[in-house]
Amino acid sequence: MHFIEHFFSKYSKEKLTKWFHQICFAEAISWCFLFSAMVWIRYDRDALLPTIYIIIVGNIHGLFFSLYLLLLIPARKIFKWDDEDTVFAVISAFFPFATIWVEKKLARFDRE
Repeated sequence: MHFIEHFFSKYSKEKLTKWFHQICFAEAISWCFLFSAMVWIRYDRDALLPTIYIIIVGNIHGLFFSLYLLLLIPARKIFKWDDEDTVFAVISAFFPFATIWVEKKLARFDRE
């Protein structure tokens, strides 16, 4: 994990904070599109368009999911999270729209 910290060390804390907030929001929004793709593919399983849509949306959601997990490493240091907050932030990546809660409640400097 040292190489990830080394990679992010060349960016300012403000830039990493901005990226983390944007990725939290983008990951949550991509859940919406992924859910719509899953519903669409259930109703029209044999059509080509829903298959293409779920492949594209799934890949985009996977990208945002991976970026969220990567940006958790510098976010832990920036926001001074303890182990419990970090575990909660990692687990929230697996639940729809939970990254918005992380962005609003955990990713703040004025937390007690």
